[in-house]
Amino acid sequence: MFVTEIKKFIQQNNYPEFQLKAVFFDMDGVLLDSMENHSQAWVKTMNGLDIPFTIEEAYLNEGRVGHDTINSAYMRTFGRTATLEEQEQIYETKTLHLEALGEILTMPYATELIEKVKQQNLTIFLVTGSGQPSLLNSLDDYFPDVFVKERMITAYDVKQGKPSPEPYLKALEKSGLNPWEIVVIENAPLGVESSVAAGLFTIAINTGPIDTEVLASSGANLVLTGGMKELYERWNDFYQACQAIK
Repeated sequence: MFVTEIKKFIQQNNYPEFQLKAVFFDMDGVLLDSMENHSQAWVKTMNGLDIPFTIEEAYLNEGRVGHDTINSAYMRTFGRTATLEEQEQIYETKTLHLEALGEILTMPYATELIEKVKQQNLTIFLVTGSGQPSLLNSLDDYFPDVFVKERMITAYDVKQGKPSPEPYLKALEKSGLNPWEIVVIENAPLGVESSVAAGLFTIAINTGPIDTEVLASSGANLVLTGGMKELYERWNDFYQACQAIK
């Protein structure tokens, strides 16, 4: 299965090969078990402004930078985008609601997977639409010396968030690697769209309430319904498939 999908990826993108050298990780719902809290914080914030907003919508917006989520909701409700002042106030309120929900822990098997990737001497990058300082700062506590600033793309580094390819193209540029030397781990439809548009091999893991078909239709090269657990258990098989392609 893995070899077949990798070969298909090479052919579709007209790449000369696939030689894995780096893994680009999304953060929320991949490394951190944060999406339930994010969703509740967004719903409470938006509903407090008389803006209809649901848990499902929060999951479907996962990966966007905050001002894009706010502007989308504003346009739908008020027929206009939010002012810069409104965006800042709303995002601050959302941050307060998020922090009030308590500590966010790692996704099950995230730490173990990171250790496997490190042992294989693969470069590790973070590519997230998040601008939440508390979550970004927690990465060093949970994954010491792994996610350093030089290998991170966050909401602060881009003009257009996911589903634009800009975040992954910026990470690609920072890495100095070719697109056929990278695999992306995503859990959100918009993140998958961003990665695929950047020409990167994308593994989507289903860690939320979204139908798996949504991830597949977003263009993921592989979709694992068992979340981080399945990715961890099958990672060595994927790595060996990458080696077999050489």
